[in-house]
Amino acid sequence: MEAADCIVIGAGVVGLAVARAMARKGREVLILESEDAFGTATSSRNSEVIHAGIFYTHGSLKERLCIEGRDKLYAFCDAYGVTYKRTTKLVYAADESEIAGLKKLQTHANESGVYMTWMSRADTKRIEPNLECAAALHSPMTGILDSHGYMLALLGDAEQNGAVIAYNSPVVGGSAADDGIVITVGGDGAISLKARTVINCAGLGAQDIGRKITGVKAGSVPPQHYAKGNYFYLSGKPPFTRLVYPLPGHASLGLHYTLDLSNQGRFGPDLEWTDKLDYVVDEGREPSFYAAIRKYWPGLPDGALRPGYSGIRPKIQGPNDPAKDFDIQTPAQTGVNGLIALYGIESPGLTSSLAIADYVAERVP
Repeated sequence: MEAADCIVIGAGVVGLAVARAMARKGREVLILESEDAFGTATSSRNSEVIHAGIFYTHGSLKERLCIEGRDKLYAFCDAYGVTYKRTTKLVYAADESEIAGLKKLQTHANESGVYMTWMSRADTKRIEPNLECAAALHSPMTGILDSHGYMLALLGDAEQNGAVIAYNSPVVGGSAADDGIVITVGGDGAISLKARTVINCAGLGAQDIGRKITGVKAGSVPPQHYAKGNYFYLSGKPPFTRLVYPLPGHASLGLHYTLDLSNQGRFGPDLEWTDKLDYVVDEGREPSFYAAIRKYWPGLPDGALRPGYSGIRPKIQGPNDPAKDFDIQTPAQTGVNGLIALYGIESPGLTSSLAIADYVAERVP
Protein backbone atom coordinates (compact mmCIF):
# COMPACT_ATOMS: atom_id res chain seq x y z
CA MET A 1 0.00 0.00 0.00
CA GLU A 2 1.35 3.40 -0.99
CA ALA A 3 1.30 6.39 1.34
CA ALA A 4 -0.16 9.78 0.47
CA ASP A 5 -0.45 13.00 2.43
CA CYS A 6 -3.53 14.76 1.04
CA ILE A 7 -5.86 13.35 -1.62
CA VAL A 8 -8.37 15.59 -3.40
CA ILE A 9 -11.02 13.60 -5.26
CA GLY A 10 -12.31 15.41 -8.35
CA ALA A 11 -10.68 17.90 -10.73
CA GLY A 12 -13.61 20.19 -11.34
CA VAL A 13 -13.25 23.88 -10.56
CA VAL A 14 -13.80 23.38 -6.82
CA GLY A 15 -11.49 20.37 -6.59
CA LEU A 16 -8.74 22.27 -8.39
CA ALA A 17 -9.20 25.31 -6.16
CA VAL A 18 -9.09 23.12 -3.03
CA ALA A 19 -5.99 21.28 -4.29
CA ARG A 20 -4.27 24.62 -4.94
CA ALA A 21 -5.15 25.94 -1.47
CA MET A 22 -3.86 22.78 0.20
CA ALA A 23 -0.66 22.77 -1.87
CA ARG A 24 -0.03 26.43 -1.05
CA LYS A 25 -0.50 25.45 2.61
CA GLY A 26 2.49 23.11 2.24
CA ARG A 27 0.65 19.81 1.92
CA GLU A 28 1.67 17.15 -0.61
CA VAL A 29 -1.44 16.92 -2.76
CA LEU A 30 -2.57 14.18 -5.11
CA ILE A 31 -5.64 14.96 -7.26
CA LEU A 32 -7.61 11.91 -8.39
CA GLU A 33 -9.79 12.48 -11.48
CA SER A 34 -11.90 9.71 -13.01
CA GLU A 35 -11.98 11.32 -16.48
CA ASP A 36 -9.10 11.93 -18.89
CA ALA A 37 -9.21 15.72 -18.43
CA PHE A 38 -10.12 18.23 -15.75
CA GLY A 39 -13.48 19.98 -15.48
CA THR A 40 -15.44 17.82 -17.92
CA ALA A 41 -18.80 17.85 -16.10
CA THR A 42 -20.55 20.67 -14.20
CA SER A 43 -17.51 22.98 -14.33
CA SER A 44 -17.56 23.17 -18.13
CA ARG A 45 -21.34 23.07 -18.61
CA ASN A 46 -22.64 26.28 -17.10
CA SER A 47 -23.15 29.96 -17.88
CA GLU A 48 -19.59 30.99 -16.88
CA VAL A 49 -21.07 33.83 -14.84
CA ILE A 50 -19.30 35.56 -11.97
CA HIS A 51 -22.26 36.15 -9.65
CA ALA A 52 -22.53 39.25 -7.48
CA GLY A 53 -24.20 37.41 -4.57
CA ILE A 54 -27.72 38.88 -4.61
CA PHE A 55 -29.95 35.81 -4.47
CA TYR A 56 -28.84 33.70 -1.50
CA THR A 57 -30.25 33.22 2.00
CA HIS A 58 -28.79 35.56 4.59
CA GLY A 59 -26.22 33.83 6.75
CA SER A 60 -25.82 30.91 4.36
CA LEU A 61 -22.52 29.61 3.03
CA LYS A 62 -23.79 30.35 -0.47
CA GLU A 63 -24.20 34.03 0.37
CA ARG A 64 -20.95 34.37 2.31
CA LEU A 65 -18.74 32.36 -0.03
CA CYS A 66 -20.23 33.83 -3.21
CA ILE A 67 -19.53 37.41 -2.15
CA GLU A 68 -16.10 36.54 -0.79
CA GLY A 69 -15.35 34.31 -3.77
CA ARG A 70 -16.46 36.94 -6.30
CA ASP A 71 -13.84 39.40 -5.09
CA LYS A 72 -11.15 36.72 -4.89
CA LEU A 73 -12.03 35.50 -8.38
CA TYR A 74 -11.70 38.93 -10.01
CA ALA A 75 -8.35 39.41 -8.24
CA PHE A 76 -7.18 35.93 -9.31
CA CYS A 77 -8.10 36.60 -12.94
CA ASP A 78 -6.12 39.85 -12.87
CA ALA A 79 -3.11 38.20 -11.25
CA TYR A 80 -3.02 35.08 -13.47
CA GLY A 81 -4.14 36.55 -16.78
CA VAL A 82 -7.49 34.75 -16.96
CA THR A 83 -9.82 36.43 -19.45
CA TYR A 84 -13.01 37.93 -18.01
CA LYS A 85 -15.42 40.80 -18.59
CA ARG A 86 -17.55 42.78 -16.16
CA THR A 87 -20.70 42.69 -18.22
CA THR A 88 -23.06 43.80 -15.41
CA LYS A 89 -26.56 42.34 -15.20
CA LEU A 90 -30.21 43.39 -15.24
CA VAL A 91 -32.80 41.49 -13.19
CA TYR A 92 -36.19 42.51 -14.56
CA ALA A 93 -39.82 42.55 -13.53
CA ALA A 94 -41.82 41.37 -16.52
CA ASP A 95 -44.92 43.38 -15.56
CA GLU A 96 -46.46 45.34 -12.70
CA SER A 97 -47.32 42.14 -10.82
CA GLU A 98 -43.59 41.47 -10.33
CA ILE A 99 -42.64 44.94 -9.05
CA ALA A 100 -43.10 43.92 -5.41
CA GLY A 101 -40.85 40.91 -5.92
CA LEU A 102 -38.19 43.09 -7.53
CA LYS A 103 -38.28 45.54 -4.62
CA LYS A 104 -37.97 42.63 -2.20
CA LEU A 105 -34.92 41.38 -4.09
CA GLN A 106 -33.32 44.83 -3.94
CA THR A 107 -33.83 44.99 -0.18
CA HIS A 108 -32.43 41.48 0.19
CA ALA A 109 -29.35 42.34 -1.88
CA ASN A 110 -28.77 45.57 0.05
CA GLU A 111 -28.88 43.63 3.31
CA SER A 112 -26.17 41.35 1.88
CA GLY A 113 -24.03 44.38 1.07
CA VAL A 114 -24.54 43.92 -2.67
CA TYR A 115 -26.13 47.14 -3.85
CA MET A 116 -28.24 47.30 -7.00
CA THR A 117 -29.63 50.32 -8.81
CA TRP A 118 -33.38 50.57 -9.42
CA MET A 119 -34.22 51.29 -13.07
CA SER A 120 -37.62 52.25 -14.45
CA ARG A 121 -38.87 50.96 -17.79
CA ALA A 122 -37.59 54.15 -19.42
CA ASP A 123 -34.20 53.74 -17.74
CA THR A 124 -33.82 50.19 -19.05
CA LYS A 125 -34.91 51.25 -22.54
CA ARG A 126 -32.06 53.76 -22.65
CA ILE A 127 -29.40 51.08 -22.07
CA GLU A 128 -31.18 48.01 -23.49
CA PRO A 129 -33.71 49.12 -26.13
CA ASN A 130 -34.82 45.55 -26.89
CA LEU A 131 -35.75 44.72 -23.29
CA GLU A 132 -39.46 44.85 -22.47
CA CYS A 133 -40.08 45.08 -18.73
CA ALA A 134 -41.84 47.10 -16.06
CA ALA A 135 -38.60 47.82 -14.14
CA ALA A 136 -35.21 46.28 -13.47
CA LEU A 137 -32.32 46.14 -11.03
CA HIS A 138 -28.81 46.79 -12.29
CA SER A 139 -26.00 44.68 -10.79
CA PRO A 140 -22.59 46.29 -11.47
CA MET A 141 -20.54 43.42 -9.98
CA THR A 142 -21.67 40.63 -12.34
CA GLY A 143 -19.32 39.33 -15.03
CA ILE A 144 -18.33 36.38 -17.20
CA LEU A 145 -15.04 34.51 -17.50
CA ASP A 146 -13.17 31.86 -19.43
CA SER A 147 -13.87 28.91 -17.13
CA HIS A 148 -11.38 26.60 -18.90
CA GLY A 149 -8.66 29.23 -18.65
CA TYR A 150 -9.51 29.67 -14.97
CA MET A 151 -9.24 25.94 -14.26
CA LEU A 152 -5.99 25.74 -16.22
CA ALA A 153 -4.56 28.54 -14.07
CA LEU A 154 -5.72 26.81 -10.86
CA LEU A 155 -4.10 23.54 -11.88
CA GLY A 156 -0.92 25.28 -13.01
CA ASP A 157 -0.52 27.06 -9.68
CA ALA A 158 -1.34 23.88 -7.75
CA GLU A 159 1.35 22.03 -9.70
CA GLN A 160 3.81 24.90 -9.14
CA ASN A 161 3.27 24.26 -5.44
CA GLY A 162 3.90 20.52 -5.75
CA ALA A 163 0.44 19.07 -6.47
CA VAL A 164 0.17 16.09 -8.82
CA ILE A 165 -2.89 15.09 -10.84
CA ALA A 166 -3.76 11.52 -11.87
CA TYR A 167 -6.33 11.19 -14.67
CA ASN A 168 -8.38 8.05 -15.42
CA SER A 169 -8.22 7.31 -11.69
CA PRO A 170 -11.74 6.61 -10.38
CA VAL A 171 -12.17 6.05 -6.67
CA VAL A 172 -13.86 2.66 -6.30
CA GLY A 173 -13.75 2.22 -2.53
CA GLY A 174 -12.22 3.24 0.75
CA SER A 175 -12.22 2.73 4.49
CA ALA A 176 -11.31 4.50 7.69
CA ALA A 177 -8.11 3.32 9.37
CA ASP A 178 -6.53 4.14 12.71
CA ASP A 179 -3.75 6.14 11.07
CA GLY A 180 -5.46 7.52 7.99
CA ILE A 181 -7.94 6.77 5.24
CA VAL A 182 -7.45 4.02 2.70
CA ILE A 183 -8.62 4.94 -0.81
CA THR A 184 -8.86 2.31 -3.54
CA VAL A 185 -8.29 3.65 -7.03
CA GLY A 186 -9.48 1.76 -10.12
CA GLY A 187 -8.49 2.34 -13.72
CA ASP A 188 -5.87 0.26 -15.50
CA GLY A 189 -4.84 -1.47 -12.28
CA ALA A 190 -6.44 -1.06 -8.85
CA ILE A 191 -4.15 0.33 -6.16
CA SER A 192 -4.68 1.35 -2.55
CA LEU A 193 -3.44 4.59 -1.05
CA LYS A 194 -3.37 5.54 2.62
CA ALA A 195 -3.75 9.27 3.15
CA ARG A 196 -3.77 11.53 6.20
CA THR A 197 -6.39 13.80 4.60
CA VAL A 198 -9.01 13.06 1.95
CA ILE A 199 -11.22 15.81 0.50
CA ASN A 200 -14.21 14.62 -1.53
CA CYS A 201 -14.83 17.24 -4.24
CA ALA A 202 -16.39 14.84 -6.74
CA GLY A 203 -19.45 16.96 -7.58
CA LEU A 204 -22.02 14.76 -9.27
CA GLY A 205 -20.16 11.72 -7.92
CA ALA A 206 -19.64 12.94 -4.35
CA GLN A 207 -22.49 10.94 -2.82
CA ASP A 208 -21.43 7.75 -4.58
CA ILE A 209 -17.91 8.11 -3.20
CA GLY A 210 -19.20 8.99 0.26
CA ARG A 211 -21.19 5.78 0.35
CA LYS A 212 -18.18 3.74 -0.84
CA ILE A 213 -15.95 4.75 2.08
CA THR A 214 -16.50 2.33 4.94
CA GLY A 215 -16.78 4.10 8.27
CA VAL A 216 -18.59 7.21 7.03
CA LYS A 217 -21.25 8.13 9.56
CA ALA A 218 -24.67 6.68 8.73
CA GLY A 219 -27.01 9.33 7.40
CA SER A 220 -24.26 11.88 6.73
CA VAL A 221 -24.38 11.46 2.95
CA PRO A 222 -27.26 13.64 1.69
CA PRO A 223 -29.61 12.62 -1.14
CA GLN A 224 -28.55 13.36 -4.72
CA HIS A 225 -30.86 15.00 -7.27
CA TYR A 226 -29.91 15.81 -10.85
CA ALA A 227 -31.20 19.14 -12.15
CA LYS A 228 -30.50 19.40 -15.86
CA GLY A 229 -30.28 22.77 -17.53
CA ASN A 230 -30.45 23.16 -21.32
CA TYR A 231 -29.03 26.07 -23.29
CA PHE A 232 -29.93 27.34 -26.75
CA TYR A 233 -27.63 29.55 -28.81
CA LEU A 234 -28.88 32.64 -30.60
CA SER A 235 -28.19 33.06 -34.30
CA GLY A 236 -27.67 36.64 -35.38
CA LYS A 237 -26.79 39.87 -33.61
CA PRO A 238 -27.02 39.80 -29.79
CA PRO A 239 -30.06 41.79 -28.59
CA PHE A 240 -28.49 42.88 -25.29
CA THR A 241 -25.10 44.17 -24.20
CA ARG A 242 -25.28 42.76 -20.66
CA LEU A 243 -26.78 39.73 -18.90
CA VAL A 244 -30.55 39.69 -18.46
CA TYR A 245 -32.26 37.63 -15.72
CA PRO A 246 -35.87 37.16 -14.66
CA LEU A 247 -36.78 37.11 -10.98
CA PRO A 248 -35.41 33.84 -9.54
CA GLY A 249 -37.67 30.81 -9.25
CA HIS A 250 -37.95 28.17 -6.53
CA ALA A 251 -35.11 25.92 -7.73
CA SER A 252 -33.21 28.00 -10.29
CA LEU A 253 -32.34 31.54 -11.32
CA GLY A 254 -34.65 31.23 -14.31
CA LEU A 255 -34.12 31.09 -18.05
CA HIS A 256 -31.78 34.02 -18.61
CA TYR A 257 -29.73 35.63 -21.34
CA THR A 258 -25.96 35.45 -21.18
CA LEU A 259 -23.15 35.90 -23.66
CA ASP A 260 -19.68 34.47 -23.86
CA LEU A 261 -16.39 36.28 -24.32
CA SER A 262 -16.72 36.09 -28.10
CA ASN A 263 -20.10 37.88 -27.81
CA GLN A 264 -22.13 34.77 -28.69
CA GLY A 265 -25.60 35.12 -27.19
CA ARG A 266 -27.32 32.19 -25.47
CA PHE A 267 -30.40 31.51 -23.40
CA GLY A 268 -30.76 29.12 -20.49
CA PRO A 269 -30.65 27.14 -18.44
CA ASP A 270 -34.14 25.81 -18.08
CA LEU A 271 -34.85 23.25 -15.35
CA GLU A 272 -35.38 19.58 -16.07
CA TRP A 273 -35.28 17.10 -13.19
CA THR A 274 -33.72 13.83 -14.33
CA ASP A 275 -32.41 10.58 -12.89
CA LYS A 276 -29.51 10.07 -15.29
CA LEU A 277 -26.42 11.86 -16.54
CA ASP A 278 -27.60 12.67 -20.06
CA TYR A 279 -26.25 15.81 -21.74
CA VAL A 280 -28.28 15.63 -24.96
CA VAL A 281 -30.28 18.84 -25.51
CA ASP A 282 -33.92 17.97 -26.21
CA GLU A 283 -34.96 20.05 -29.22
CA GLY A 284 -38.56 19.52 -28.13
CA ARG A 285 -37.95 22.08 -25.39
CA GLU A 286 -37.41 24.82 -27.97
CA PRO A 287 -41.03 26.13 -27.95
CA SER A 288 -40.85 26.76 -24.22
CA PHE A 289 -37.67 28.79 -24.78
CA TYR A 290 -39.36 30.97 -27.42
CA ALA A 291 -42.32 31.57 -25.10
CA ALA A 292 -40.15 32.50 -22.11
CA ILE A 293 -37.78 34.75 -24.08
CA ARG A 294 -40.53 36.64 -25.89
CA LYS A 295 -41.92 37.79 -22.54
CA TYR A 296 -38.95 40.18 -22.33
CA TRP A 297 -37.71 40.20 -25.94
CA PRO A 298 -40.80 40.14 -28.17
CA GLY A 299 -38.59 40.69 -31.21
CA LEU A 300 -36.99 37.24 -31.07
CA PRO A 301 -37.24 36.02 -34.70
CA ASP A 302 -38.60 32.60 -35.59
CA GLY A 303 -35.79 30.14 -36.23
CA ALA A 304 -33.20 32.16 -34.32
CA LEU A 305 -32.54 29.53 -31.65
CA ARG A 306 -30.41 26.43 -32.09
CA PRO A 307 -29.58 23.70 -29.55
CA GLY A 308 -26.45 24.47 -27.58
CA TYR A 309 -25.38 22.34 -24.64
CA SER A 310 -26.61 21.20 -21.25
CA GLY A 311 -25.28 20.83 -17.74
CA ILE A 312 -26.44 18.99 -14.63
CA ARG A 313 -26.41 20.54 -11.19
CA PRO A 314 -25.72 18.27 -8.19
CA LYS A 315 -28.60 19.35 -5.98
CA ILE A 316 -29.22 17.93 -2.51
CA GLN A 317 -32.88 18.98 -2.53
CA GLY A 318 -35.65 17.54 -4.66
CA PRO A 319 -38.22 19.36 -6.83
CA ASN A 320 -40.56 20.14 -3.93
CA ASP A 321 -37.99 20.72 -1.21
CA PRO A 322 -36.82 24.10 0.07
CA ALA A 323 -33.47 25.32 -1.24
CA LYS A 324 -30.44 23.85 0.51
CA ASP A 325 -27.12 25.44 1.34
CA PHE A 326 -23.69 24.10 0.39
CA ASP A 327 -23.00 21.05 2.58
CA ILE A 328 -19.31 21.10 3.54
CA GLN A 329 -18.69 18.38 6.10
CA THR A 330 -15.66 18.21 8.39
CA PRO A 331 -14.62 14.97 10.15
CA ALA A 332 -17.10 15.76 12.93
CA GLN A 333 -19.90 15.31 10.36
CA THR A 334 -18.40 12.58 8.16
CA GLY A 335 -17.40 10.50 11.16
CA VAL A 336 -13.98 9.73 9.67
CA ASN A 337 -10.85 11.40 10.96
CA GLY A 338 -9.23 13.33 8.11
CA LEU A 339 -12.22 13.12 5.72
CA ILE A 340 -13.87 16.28 4.44
CA ALA A 341 -16.79 15.99 2.03
CA LEU A 342 -18.43 18.61 -0.19
CA TYR A 343 -22.00 17.99 -1.30
CA GLY A 344 -24.48 20.08 -3.26
CA ILE A 345 -21.85 22.40 -4.70
CA GLU A 346 -23.96 23.89 -7.46
CA SER A 347 -24.39 27.54 -8.47
CA PRO A 348 -22.74 29.76 -7.28
CA GLY A 349 -19.97 27.15 -6.99
CA LEU A 350 -17.84 28.59 -9.80
CA THR A 351 -17.93 32.09 -8.33
CA SER A 352 -17.39 30.74 -4.82
CA SER A 353 -14.60 28.30 -5.67
CA LEU A 354 -11.64 30.20 -4.21
CA ALA A 355 -13.58 31.04 -1.05
CA ILE A 356 -14.73 27.42 -0.72
CA ALA A 357 -11.11 26.32 -1.05
CA ASP A 358 -9.97 28.67 1.72
CA TYR A 359 -12.91 27.60 3.90
CA VAL A 360 -11.87 23.96 3.52
CA ALA A 361 -8.15 24.63 4.00
CA GLU A 362 -8.84 26.48 7.24
CA ARG A 363 -10.54 23.36 8.60
CA VAL A 364 -7.74 20.93 7.77
CA PRO A 365 -4.86 20.64 10.28
